[in-house]
Amino acid sequence: MSNAIFKVPEPKNEPILKYEPKSPEKLEFKATLRQMKSKKVDLPMIINGEEVYTKDKRKMSPPYDLKFNLGTFNMGGKDHVKSAIKAALKAKDSWERTPWHERAAIFLRAAELISGPYRAKMNAATMLAQSKNIYQAEIDCVAELADFLRFNAYYLTEIYANQPECSKGIWNRLDYRPLEGFVFAITPFNFTAIAGNLPAAPALMGNTVVWKPAESQIYSAAVVMEIFQKAGLPSGVINLVFVPGKDAGDVVFDHKEFAGLHFTGSTGVFQHLWSTIGNNIHKYNSYPRIVGETGGKDFVMVHPSADPQQVVTALARGAFEFQGQKCSAASRAYIPNSMKNAVLKGLKKDIASFKMGSPEDFTNFINAVIDEKAFDNIAGYIDQAKKSKETKIVAGGKYSKKKGYFIEPTLIVSSDPKSVPMCEEIFGPVLTVYFYDDEEYSKTLKLVSTTSEYALTGSIFSKDRDAIIEATDKLKHAAGNFYINDKPTGAVVGQQPFGGGRGSGTNDKAGSYLNLLRWVSPQTIKENFNAPTDYEYAFMKGK
Repeated sequence: MSNAIFKVPEPKNEPILKYEPKSPEKLEFKATLRQMKSKKVDLPMIINGEEVYTKDKRKMSPPYDLKFNLGTFNMGGKDHVKSAIKAALKAKDSWERTPWHERAAIFLRAAELISGPYRAKMNAATMLAQSKNIYQAEIDCVAELADFLRFNAYYLTEIYANQPECSKGIWNRLDYRPLEGFVFAITPFNFTAIAGNLPAAPALMGNTVVWKPAESQIYSAAVVMEIFQKAGLPSGVINLVFVPGKDAGDVVFDHKEFAGLHFTGSTGVFQHLWSTIGNNIHKYNSYPRIVGETGGKDFVMVHPSADPQQVVTALARGAFEFQGQKCSAASRAYIPNSMKNAVLKGLKKDIASFKMGSPEDFTNFINAVIDEKAFDNIAGYIDQAKKSKETKIVAGGKYSKKKGYFIEPTLIVSSDPKSVPMCEEIFGPVLTVYFYDDEEYSKTLKLVSTTSEYALTGSIFSKDRDAIIEATDKLKHAAGNFYINDKPTGAVVGQQPFGGGRGSGTNDKAGSYLNLLRWVSPQTIKENFNAPTDYEYAFMKGK
């Protein structure tokens, strides 16, 4: 075994390819997409490194083409969760003893596979599973996931290198042990990168994991797992299960060796899981780590000095990219009355120019929402806005699920800053704006901070530095990621660690060392090189 102290390659953010006409990456992607659509799959769970099939086959279709059959996945149950936990605990001792640089090497290799030979397959899987256009897929499942894996390996070395001071004759050390038990990762549909990072981050730190992805993201999750195995991940370290949430929860949260939850999803579900864990706290060997990133009702606050066209572009992109299905998406905007006509005119123009349809047509800016449940929920909010006296739809508002789950990008003007679409998370292509009197900027800042239970992302547009300073101060606790003269989406690993407070989660900042610290249990070690041989102290020697 080597005794060298290794340096991990310094990470750099993965470049985002442009996919211009006839570019090599576009030609490769198109060919890969055709190949993947030509072959129906039957995706197994992966437990202890083995493929697990069941009799319960569930059909998968692209959200934008419901008649197309991608194949099936194998739905499991409680027994499969028990098997996954057993496999994770069996693999734990060996994985924990694996030298840190060997663990890091596996995930660094996975990053190279993602950004290299698997790039087209990752993008195609994310497009087919989640209805992401090529740009949204590229920044997610390739660039961000590769960044997570590379930067996490680098942050691991920074954590391990953080050691205490020593006095003469004493060597003080910190050993960053993995948690005592297994980690449960529950991942969302909207970001393949998050789906890969939530099990990978604890595993990198020496933990073993049971991973339950969202059913609507299983197609791309299977590719991530394929890459992890190809990179050399030992059997049992990450176990991928496709099971109903209740089945998973009933087994996992009742197990004495449950050690941590890594979660991204809805606030309601997270609060329920937290309550369940709290009620079962007496059953566990240790206090479980609970890390969650949940909902958002993200704001754009505009000062009268702002550039209207910059505001329009930020809202058009921030609210409607990936159909608003980002927890960071711009969902409510506060615009001064002096800018009302310019902003409305600009947004209506942009929305009218959006093409909507299949992401396989690269000219489409708007694609389908993820599934029927989401479609019905978003449509319900739009219908409610049509009926309310407080709100008026000024662009979009139509929807259809005849071919796929398509909802027009919808712009709502609200006369009440506390109306339903100004307050509740919709998680779709719906932006609600409220116009305030220019002289009430300070008062409106307080309104922004107190309207929502969430505190994930938000932004301020202004050319006035004093206004920016005031907003930064008054909105300090309203957003975990705060943007100045920019849209509230698009956090980059290593540049803007991501996470929010209040109802938006535990703010443990995915993509930073802060998140990795949650997956270790430090042990302090003191070694005395010259231990005393007499119990008496000097002050006891007499006068």
